[in-house]
Amino acid sequence: MPTLVTKPLFALGKLLITPGALGLFSTPPYEASQFIDRHLAGDWGDLEEVDIDANNYAYQNGLRLFSIYHLKDKSIYVITEADRSVTTILLPSEY
Repeated sequence: MPTLVTKPLFALGKLLITPGALGLFSTPPYEASQFIDRHLAGDWGDLEEVDIDANNYAYQNGLRLFSIYHLKDKSIYVITEADRSVTTILLPSEY
């Protein structure tokens, strides 16, 4: 079930998506919005516990936020810069 964000935890800033990620979202079943919603809600995806703790610290202290979501045969990254001016969706190969 999709995460519904009624009040985001932080601002996304300008939303960017790389060509590879755009290609992934050009056909169902995935939509970029479902991962943006999770990221905005503080669901950092498939990170190790230590990385989740680091992201929670980053959120509380205005640092860069990083989420990774594993799909069936791909992964995507969602990265929000520390100043919250830009959020980028990309494939690991585009990092």
